[in-house]
Amino acid sequence: MDISPAALTEESPVPMSSAPVVVVATFTAKPESVDTVRDACTRAIEAVHQEPGCELYSLHEADGTFVFVEQWADADALKVHGTAPAVGALFGAIGDHLAGAPDIKYLQRVVAGDPAKGQLRA
Repeated sequence: MDISPAALTEESPVPMSSAPVVVVATFTAKPESVDTVRDACTRAIEAVHQEPGCELYSLHEADGTFVFVEQWADADALKVHGTAPAVGALFGAIGDHLAGAPDIKYLQRVVAGDPAKGQLRA
């Protein structure tokens, strides 16, 4: 299975906008590979935090499923992130350890309620 950033972007095109882009990326590790996937994900975080336009890159886990919640300044910043060395290294390290293809959603904010509680912030 091809889990390269380029292949994933082709399947789920990035919304073109100057507004912040939120990404929710979900990976499920094979049962015997949970530690390997966790280690690879945590190694990538520091480098990704240094990428231009990264406003949020937060890892969460439940029962071998890893979820990155990301916020990028705009579609251009997300596009650069998709070709960054840290992302290539991450996908290279976890590819054989996943139970299936990653599920990556590119989202745009829906304004509702109290802005202090109803939206991600930089």
